[in-house]
Amino acid sequence: MLFEPFTLGRITLNNRTVMAPLTRSRAGQPGNLPTELNAEHYAQRASAGLIISEGTLVSDVGRGYLWTPGISTPEQVAGWKRITDAVHGAGGRIFAQLWHCGRISHRSLQPEGGAPVGPTDQAADVVCFALDDAGNPAQVPCSPPHALTEGGIAEVVAQFGRAAENAIAAGFDGVEVHGANGYLLDQFLNTQLNTRRDAYGGSLESRARLLLEAVDAAIAAAGADRVGVRLSPHGTFNDLPADPEADAMTHCLASALGGRGIAYLHFVDPVFNGYARGTALLLEARERFGGPVIACGDMTREKAERYLNDGYADLIAFGRLFIANPDLPRRLELNAPLNEPDSTTFYGGGAEGYTDYPALD
Repeated sequence: MLFEPFTLGRITLNNRTVMAPLTRSRAGQPGNLPTELNAEHYAQRASAGLIISEGTLVSDVGRGYLWTPGISTPEQVAGWKRITDAVHGAGGRIFAQLWHCGRISHRSLQPEGGAPVGPTDQAADVVCFALDDAGNPAQVPCSPPHALTEGGIAEVVAQFGRAAENAIAAGFDGVEVHGANGYLLDQFLNTQLNTRRDAYGGSLESRARLLLEAVDAAIAAAGADRVGVRLSPHGTFNDLPADPEADAMTHCLASALGGRGIAYLHFVDPVFNGYARGTALLLEARERFGGPVIACGDMTREKAERYLNDGYADLIAFGRLFIANPDLPRRLELNAPLNEPDSTTFYGGGAEGYTDYPALD
């Protein structure tokens, strides 16, 4: 099944492999612009059924790491247009992942050195890739955030809408709203972190409100069949507390998003996140959602085929394997040897460890 075509919204994918969103910190400076090097990287991997771009910032306030691209300026849109043209020219399909890091940030990354934003003023006890006190790139502790006001939340929602509009103008086949991995939208979902007492905190529906409003803004700009959503149930990445209501929130979102008719739901595999009944949760979510589901997390060909055959997912996303294997679908289909990724070149730098991994002869 992995190598069969699949219809996703208004497009047909050549196979069921998905290149997962992969932050590589190689945006051009100044301006955090997509470059020709980025276009080469993505075009090399266009044999994926679908490419989901690296996290792409909906605003400068959403930035959480150095050298990550945005999609809020005309120059950034023009840069992404070169990438989508390259991918389409190589026969591929590509969605833009729309990203707001929220409290996972540092003042050196924020406009005028301001504080990051979050659901509350609770700081994340993790580091992010920013500038240290001497102005050098380094892993530094995240800065304390300030809690978004309802007016600030409305602006975040508008940013997702503008980013989706810009992504379609840049030639993307669709967008993925990033609601996973401890970033802003995921921060609002969490019972332990979101202690707000307004319309965006408390009940399942209230904690889901920001994510759903961001999705609705993206739908208004791009159309429901060109919008996907990424979730990471039971994930604790980026100092996200374990959440006793994770299953209930997953059910709530799957039903709400299914009712909107979006293109897909993309899950970081709950099993990968250490949740024993993760595959059962995928089945429950898939039933409530009623549309295509992507699963991602430490996937191999064998695991991918099992997830497809057992009905846990319709598409399978690969991350690190796509870093080192630009022709990953062909290698998987042939059971050919796989290149090993070099973790020292994951973030920052140039062509080394980015566009120089060899394809099969």
